[in-house]
Amino acid sequence: MAFYVTTPIYYVNAAPHLGHAYTCIGADILARHHRQRGEDVFFLTGTDEHGEPVVQVAEREGISPKELADRNAQRFQALMPRINVSIDYFIRTSDPRHKARVQEVMQRIHDNGYVYKGIYEGWYCPKCADFKTEAEIGPGNTCPIHFIPLDREHEENWFFRLSAFEQPLRELYAERPDWVSPRTRYNEALAFINGGLQDVSLSRAKISWGVEVPWDPAHVFYVWFDALLNYYTALSFARDGEDLTDRFWPAFHVIGKDILKFHTVYWPAMLMAAGIELPEGELVHGFLLMRDASGTETKMSKSLGNVLDPFAVMDTFGTDALRFYCFREVSFGQDGSVSTVTFGERYETELANEYGNLASRTLAMIGRYRDGVVPEVDVDAELRPDFDGLVAEVTALLGNADITQALDRIWQRVRRLNRYVEEQAPWQLAKDDARAGELETALRSLAEGLRSVTVLLHPYMPETAGKLLAALGRPELALQQAGFGDQPGGGRVGPLPPLFPKPQ
Repeated sequence: MAFYVTTPIYYVNAAPHLGHAYTCIGADILARHHRQRGEDVFFLTGTDEHGEPVVQVAEREGISPKELADRNAQRFQALMPRINVSIDYFIRTSDPRHKARVQEVMQRIHDNGYVYKGIYEGWYCPKCADFKTEAEIGPGNTCPIHFIPLDREHEENWFFRLSAFEQPLRELYAERPDWVSPRTRYNEALAFINGGLQDVSLSRAKISWGVEVPWDPAHVFYVWFDALLNYYTALSFARDGEDLTDRFWPAFHVIGKDILKFHTVYWPAMLMAAGIELPEGELVHGFLLMRDASGTETKMSKSLGNVLDPFAVMDTFGTDALRFYCFREVSFGQDGSVSTVTFGERYETELANEYGNLASRTLAMIGRYRDGVVPEVDVDAELRPDFDGLVAEVTALLGNADITQALDRIWQRVRRLNRYVEEQAPWQLAKDDARAGELETALRSLAEGLRSVTVLLHPYMPETAGKLLAALGRPELALQQAGFGDQPGGGRVGPLPPLFPKPQ
């Protein structure tokens, strides 16, 4: 089976922040999990380099849009290995190959009769690069996302016949009730459709930084039509000399709720107009919110200037701690608050104490009481029911992109193992030769339970999981061998430095 997962492509009008890392890590967790299933996986991210927001920032800095795009695209590319996401390709929409493919698909939409020329007049947010409907306008004709006054635009544009797809989109949502998740976002998208769809601007004549409209070179495509097609165009050139479209399309998209309309309404309509198969689904996550000194919560956004620097967080806590925290603290799909304070709390109580200490104690006791060899005995029959069905449960949850819920199920077993240590008290068993069998069962069960949860934690904390599984002498990551008791005892454990040392 093939699994193709994408993130949105990110505007290059500023440097990356934790919100970008959040989306990428979420998609990476899914990609790594599907690889553990043995599936053929392709993971795409990249940068959105055209449109008015890029032009405006470049003008303020006195540089060309291309110079700004080149500079900030490098910053986003540098973020990927830093957050340890296993991308297969990084697309830039200024790539001539992408531009050519956009023109091909849009020409097809034109030739199919879904394009016409007309006059647009309405409210426009330059930061969203979005023409707002009346229902999307905030108080005083402001943008409800960026809190800035909207511009009144009057210009001749090419239009996309979005209205022609109102009924087909209703049918899509009726036939595929899980196409958008979580359900609250499905309902939001469907409400937008049921409110009536109006035709939308396809091109801009006032901007030159973009993909030229092939049938009218005086216009460039409105940035969203250019950007959305990256998911489709990338497959045609991501591998030199090979077109991966038939192998991987359709995609599964991970997006933020602020771009819901474009991905759940415009995007499927575009694909229908071009005769292209629709994506597998849309996973829509909420905002990471920052709480200020007064307790007020606002969306983390570079344009609002309230971002939490992921590089600084990783410098203090490490990459895996960031990856874990984002999906432990905030339920993926919902809005949630983050702060350096709660980072520290999660790091100390859950990562260092519950997981890191469990690992170090288990390995230390195997080393002290059994010369570093995991006993070759059966796992504890009383502990086994606590792990029965865990792999299937996590697989089902991640198959539905329930990232936080799957992590919670795994962490329940981490805590169960900690209770098991206290219940069995191997240090007491070791004092009584008559209880050597009980000691061996306890040590074997701890080693095997730790291995099982660590294999399942690999998508969340790949570096930590790799270190611990190597120390346990069981580096295998395949889910088919992740169950409690699936691996025999007898392996030798190795040294393990502190997984989550106290931050300096």
